[in-house]
Amino acid sequence: MSFQWKERYNLGINEIDIQHKRLLEIGQKAYEIALLNDGYDHYDEIMNILDELLEYTEYHFNYEENMLKNYGYKEIHNQEEEHYYYVYKIKSIASKEDIDDNQKKTILEILDFLSQWISNHIMLSDGKYASFLKEKEVI
Repeated sequence: MSFQWKERYNLGINEIDIQHKRLLEIGQKAYEIALLNDGYDHYDEIMNILDELLEYTEYHFNYEENMLKNYGYKEIHNQEEEHYYYVYKIKSIASKEDIDDNQKKTILEILDFLSQWISNHIMLSDGKYASFLKEKEVI
């Protein structure tokens, strides 16, 4: 899977779409490492991706939750629970002691995680609040 922006990811909320594009850019970095079969150690690059992913995820989720609270989104609790899960998942991948010995496995875990996030969270959960905001004529 390549992490290229597709029109179906577009929620019609400019700032959120920009943030989701940034997430895909991080995913693309991971994808490019996964394609390498050069025998080199990519531990530092993998850890940088995990750090960047965690930092950006926390920023994005905070932004999203604040926006939804401001507009009175009634399903905010579901969003917060999913966000908590995604942050927990990134931290659990990053805290594994065998990352250096299992670099390919780790990068594939990151890719699987991001793929799930895109298909389940952005496409479904975020799509719900985008519909809610459109109904309220916010966007």
